[in-house]
Amino acid sequence: MSHPIQLISTDFDGTLHSDFGFAPIPEKTLQMIDRLQQQGVKWVINTGRDMPSLMEGLYRSGVKMMPDALVLVEREVHVFKNSAFESVETWNNACYEDHQQVFRKLRSDIPRLTSWVQTSSKAQIYEDAYSPFCLIAANNAEGDAIQEYMEDYCGEVPGLTVVRNSIYVRFSHHGYNKGTSLDEVRRLFGIAVENTFAIGDHLNDLPMLQLKHAKHLAAPSNAIDEVKNLLRKQGGYISPHPEGLGVADALEYFMK
Repeated sequence: MSHPIQLISTDFDGTLHSDFGFAPIPEKTLQMIDRLQQQGVKWVINTGRDMPSLMEGLYRSGVKMMPDALVLVEREVHVFKNSAFESVETWNNACYEDHQQVFRKLRSDIPRLTSWVQTSSKAQIYEDAYSPFCLIAANNAEGDAIQEYMEDYCGEVPGLTVVRNSIYVRFSHHGYNKGTSLDEVRRLFGIAVENTFAIGDHLNDLPMLQLKHAKHLAAPSNAIDEVKNLLRKQGGYISPHPEGLGVADALEYFMK
C-alpha cells in the first residue's frame, strides 16, 4: 500500500461528529474515509460512547459505510465481520476482569467519595456498567476540582485512574484507554505505529494522541488547549477547521 496512513483512528463527538452542525458529519469527510477504506485503509472510531449510543449517532448522521473496528467506552474493542461488530473476546474479557478487580478495591470507599462530592459540589453521582463511581459536574470548573480530588484518591488504589471528558468524570483501570486500545486494534490488523493516524479533541483523547500509539497526530480547531499543547510538543497537526472538516483537512495534510 502506498498510503503513509493505513489506519485512521477518529474520536467521535467533537471530532468526527458535531451535535450542532447542519450535517453532523460532513459529506466530504465521509467520502474521503469511504474512498480510503476501498483502497485498503482501516478505520476505527475510538470513542467514549457505548455501542447503542454510537450506532444511533452513526445512523442519524447518515453514515452508510461501517468502521473496520470500534473502541467503545475508551476500552472495549470490536471488529466488523460478516456485517456485524464482533467483540474481541481475549481483550475485552481481560479488560472486564481487570476493571472488576480494581473496582472491588474502591467500593468500600464510595461513601467517603460521595460525601466529599456532595459537600464540595453540585455534581450528580451515579453508577453504570462501566464504573461504580461516575459524575456529571455542574460546569468545567467544578469538573476540574472533582478530577483533582479523584486523581489524588487514585494514589490509594493501585491500577486506578480517572477518565474525564468535559463535565463527565469516572474511574477506570489505568491499563485501558484510547491509546492502549488503539494498540490492540493495530495488532489485530498488523499495522505499525508509523502508518497510524489519530485525531481527537478532548481530555479522554490525550492517551491516544501520543507518538507511541500513532505517528500522525492531529486535532480539529475546536480542540481544547490541553490537546493542542500536547500536539505542539510532538509535532502534530492542528487543523484550522473544526470537527469533521478538521478530520478531512488533517487526512489531506498527512496524505501529501
